[in-house]
Amino acid sequence: MQAFAGVLNRYLIVLGCCAMLLACAGPAYAQAALNLSSPAFTPGGAIPKQYSCEGEDYSPALTWTDVPQSAKTLALIVDDPDAPRGTFVHWVVYNLPASVRHLDENVAKEPTIAGGGNQGRNGFRRFGYGGPCPPPGPTHHYHFRLYALDSSLNMGPGATAAQVQAAIQGHVLATAELVGTYKR
Repeated sequence: MQAFAGVLNRYLIVLGCCAMLLACAGPAYAQAALNLSSPAFTPGGAIPKQYSCEGEDYSPALTWTDVPQSAKTLALIVDDPDAPRGTFVHWVVYNLPASVRHLDENVAKEPTIAGGGNQGRNGFRRFGYGGPCPPPGPTHHYHFRLYALDSSLNMGPGATAAQVQAAIQGHVLATAELVGTYKR
């Protein structure tokens, strides 16, 4: 019994040290809650046709809450990991001011966003949003990932998702994800 108590005591000490390290680690390791939603579709629900290549190809409106007070900018990457040739990127947004709490429907497909922010090149090699356009077959899942960052990214418009993902390493304060589906 005494041996068990000693092991338990050491376990509690290690657990306490881990908790202290995480508390002191700072923004690179501690991620707060961030909430992302769209009035266009429910989490896990179907993305309406108007937001696809079969419709108007509009970007859906997005809203978010609970951005950390220390955030400086936001980044958004939308991709489809179910694409036949690997993950396909549909939208790249970065250096969006942290004070912004939404993107309206049909964001202009320009290098910059009115009110601040840059757009990168999507998998169609164009600026802005390119909606779901999967081949006929199984349902595809579209991941809308929002990142709250502790700094601006030192890059102009036109960056790829891979470049943005590399640049945000060590600067993510919080993340949120919204998944929609689409099938042709």
